[in-house]
Amino acid sequence: MSAHPPSGDTPDVSVAPYRDSRDPHAPPRSLRIEDWLTVIVMALLALITFANVLVRYFTNSSFAWTEEISVFLMIVLALVAGSAAVARDRHIRIEWFAERGSPARRRFLAQFGAALVAVLFGVIAVLSVRVVYDDFRFDETSPGIGLPQWWYSIWLPILSLLITWRAIGLYIRQGRRPDAFFMDADAHGLPPERQP
Repeated sequence: MSAHPPSGDTPDVSVAPYRDSRDPHAPPRSLRIEDWLTVIVMALLALITFANVLVRYFTNSSFAWTEEISVFLMIVLALVAGSAAVARDRHIRIEWFAERGSPARRRFLAQFGAALVAVLFGVIAVLSVRVVYDDFRFDETSPGIGLPQWWYSIWLPILSLLITWRAIGLYIRQGRRPDAFFMDADAHGLPPERQP
């Protein structure tokens, strides 16, 4: 990827997977945290499920704790992947609205979407703190293996704050991107990352 625009009128607006000194508009390098967490959680899910299948096959019974841990890991996986999707600007949008109009309109919609994500997950983080506090105060235990419930629920506000932080970072990056980033991808021959 060149730091200088290629020949022609359209500058190079491709987005690298991690930020480097040549591309100030790329997602942050710290996305490696989400990437590694995703790998670790997926590996744990696969190992737990595989172990449960083996035990069921050979002993005709199963580990009681595997379902509880698997559900918890799937929720963590969804929140971590959501954080990475927000930081990479890969969250769901209706392209008919988001990819039409002037660059100023597209920038506004991109920033508006990032702001809404930040507000939503900020509210979830604040409200879920009460859930964690209630789980702790009333000494709730998980139904499967009897662990303190707050061990599971504490991750909702933490990961919601991570998504909020990523959405604020996306909002700032969208404001700093050049107008060429928000031009019609097909008409201007932009790279595949910018094409719908």
